[in-house]
Amino acid sequence: MDKFKINGPSKIRGEVSISGSKNAALPILAATLLFDKNVTIKNLPRVKDIDTMLNLLKSLGRKITFKNNKKIATISKGKKNNFFAPYSLVKTMRAGILVLGPLLAKNKKAKVSSPGGCSIGVRPIDIHLKAISKLGVKIQIKKGYVNAIAQEGLVGSEIRFSKISVGATENLILAACLANGTTTIKNCAIEPEIKDLTNFLKAAGAKIKWIGKRTLKIEGVKTLKNITYSIMNDRIEAGTFCVAACLNGGNLKIKNFEPKIINTEINLLKKIGAKIKTTKNTIQINGPKKIRSLDFLKTGEYPNFPTDLQAQIMVLLTKANGKSIIEENIFENRFMHVPELKRLGAKINIKGNKAIIEGTDNLEGAELMSSDLRASVALVLAAFISRGTSIINRVYHLDRGYEKIENKLKKIGVNIKRISK
Repeated sequence: MDKFKINGPSKIRGEVSISGSKNAALPILAATLLFDKNVTIKNLPRVKDIDTMLNLLKSLGRKITFKNNKKIATISKGKKNNFFAPYSLVKTMRAGILVLGPLLAKNKKAKVSSPGGCSIGVRPIDIHLKAISKLGVKIQIKKGYVNAIAQEGLVGSEIRFSKISVGATENLILAACLANGTTTIKNCAIEPEIKDLTNFLKAAGAKIKWIGKRTLKIEGVKTLKNITYSIMNDRIEAGTFCVAACLNGGNLKIKNFEPKIINTEINLLKKIGAKIKTTKNTIQINGPKKIRSLDFLKTGEYPNFPTDLQAQIMVLLTKANGKSIIEENIFENRFMHVPELKRLGAKINIKGNKAIIEGTDNLEGAELMSSDLRASVALVLAAFISRGTSIINRVYHLDRGYEKIENKLKKIGVNIKRISK
């Protein structure tokens, strides 16, 4: 099992280019199950979750050819047409459940394992299932599998989510595209990755229209046309490098990314003292000499501060001048990185869904254990600002969502080495 060895402290200098978005690519790859014709997807990030989704598509009967070091994939319909998504492929990522909608749309039936992923919360799929059932689907859960059937095919309906859910919104969009009639979806998630999915589907001929801030109207079509589409770039990776640049007064140019997508994060970093200049596709960020604390920060659905950057911003606040409070409102177990940060000397107390952080300059290297994807990258950030050597175990979590992060960090001044057993 691979691990990272990091010697600190380091100061970031230079340029970094942002990779394609994992969270946008996964639902778009699932959407290729809706097509009878070829689909070419560009700008795929080379991360483990993408490999898993591609293997899942292969198991469902799709043929996949690659170009440009697997960053471009052409997906076509094979001879077999499977509707079974096994536990062995779905267990490592929650996005596996996203094949449910398109399988039902094409086959009128599906058998999909309950999903896995990071251990940061229960992530119930009941919101997915309740919404999809309203399209004329009968659902039973047996032995960890969702068994779904729509004998007459999917039928459009009006659906309002009881709670905003990114995955459920994506799944219902995928199901509704080929349903008979019109589907209206209310209280949708509006993350940029969902907009990327709807843009992809509209380019292929789907009739999708935003008729309110969180309301979608989808008129079902019979077929989708062949398409070539480039995935958006990863806003969480961009945000991670923005935070990294603020540590130890770094100076970083972030390329290949639209700053407007992370306005909330940029404005927050300006509050803690960062100097930031943006163009259409770049961010120039200079970290502050003294990091200001934040009285109160809470995570929430887009356009609020993302839970996927909570662990990273916490690392920054461990170096701030004073006390900061973070409230986590999305996942109940997303403070699993805190005990590991405390091993480095961070002063953090947890009270319910709030973390109280006291700034300190006394972080020292230690051996650490990754618990999930975003916690892993937070430990990397904390390690490179700590004095001495840190070992970070179980970095396979990182490989699920960050493309060759150690190579990118090396180029901008971090003393990091991957150790493979």
